[in-house]
Amino acid sequence: MWGIGLASFLADVGHEVPTALFASFVTITLGAPVAVLGLIEGLADSLAGLARFAGGALADDASRRRTVALGWYSLTALLAALIGGAYVVWQVALLRTAAWTARGLRIPARNALLADLVPAEAYGRAYGFERLMDNLGAIGGPLLALGLVALVGVRTAIALSVIPGLLAALSIFYAIRHIPRATSRERVPLRITVRPLLRGRLRQILLGVSLFEAGNVATTLLILRAIQRLTPGLGLGGATQAAIGLYIGYNIVATLISLPAGRLAGRWGAIRVLAVGVLFFLLAYLGFAVPTPNVLVLAGSFIVAGLAIGCIETSQHASVAALAPADLRGSAFGLLATVQSFGNLLASGVAGLLWTIVSPTTAFIYLAVWALISYLVLARIALRRSPSS
Repeated sequence: MWGIGLASFLADVGHEVPTALFASFVTITLGAPVAVLGLIEGLADSLAGLARFAGGALADDASRRRTVALGWYSLTALLAALIGGAYVVWQVALLRTAAWTARGLRIPARNALLADLVPAEAYGRAYGFERLMDNLGAIGGPLLALGLVALVGVRTAIALSVIPGLLAALSIFYAIRHIPRATSRERVPLRITVRPLLRGRLRQILLGVSLFEAGNVATTLLILRAIQRLTPGLGLGGATQAAIGLYIGYNIVATLISLPAGRLAGRWGAIRVLAVGVLFFLLAYLGFAVPTPNVLVLAGSFIVAGLAIGCIETSQHASVAALAPADLRGSAFGLLATVQSFGNLLASGVAGLLWTIVSPTTAFIYLAVWALISYLVLARIALRRSPSS
């Protein structure tokens, strides 16, 4: 458990350093337009979504998932760090998309390894602990990036992100050594599996998750909303700093709630915790939709959104681990990660379009409607839940 938890923490630290510096590196250091930055990020996110789907098939084999996790953790760290040595935009685009593809391939293997480690009744606590460590990395990474930039500059800071990334690979190796090997040596054939996962309660959960992810917008839009609402009173510089502070607060709240959410998932059932998390997002989106620049409403919206994501990420993983067939657990986590990735891409794209054409308030009301639909579906499933889910 500590091996996988430390891997999530260290990998997120290593991931957040180049991510925090990426926009300025591309647009200021290399002089590329913002449109190119958006194209690179969109391509990287899309390939990461496809990679998560493929990574699920790789992770179905209990022995193969060990190699996949160790190899892709290492490769992600190396590819992301090499961005610091790029001098033309096409090199950055190639390295960013390759790193994100490797990152996508490793996620289902990591989640399946965690399910191998603990009994079913501890899934909630286990995934809550993993999310806690991951969120701690999301706090530490940007702070480390700021310190490194002040000491060694942007390029060297990105290059040094390889250190926590490789330490994450060592942590996964440590965890793997403590996971009992399967008694059967039969190799599971590599195959893409979807239909067997779309049955029974797992299908219902994936439907509810899909509805939520269709309205799960990227946090960059939450930050942008804060900047726009605070600029009239604080100026652009002050509003930007305040928005980053609110985002750090969001990550702190998500970190603090992850483990308690996992414990509640073990007592109430993961589906109920998932429904509560979606309800929190509904309230947060309604807060972001408020057109007047009320600082208390804005801060409250970030706090509630942090509670929401901490509950949702933990309970989604615990639900899939409990309901997926053991021999298809990798594919189940791959399908979940793919739904998350492309749902986020769809939500951000549509919300951004509504934001530009109509208004930010309209965009957040649109997202709140998706959250409401998802909550109603999940609440209905939760009322019929079995004790194990």
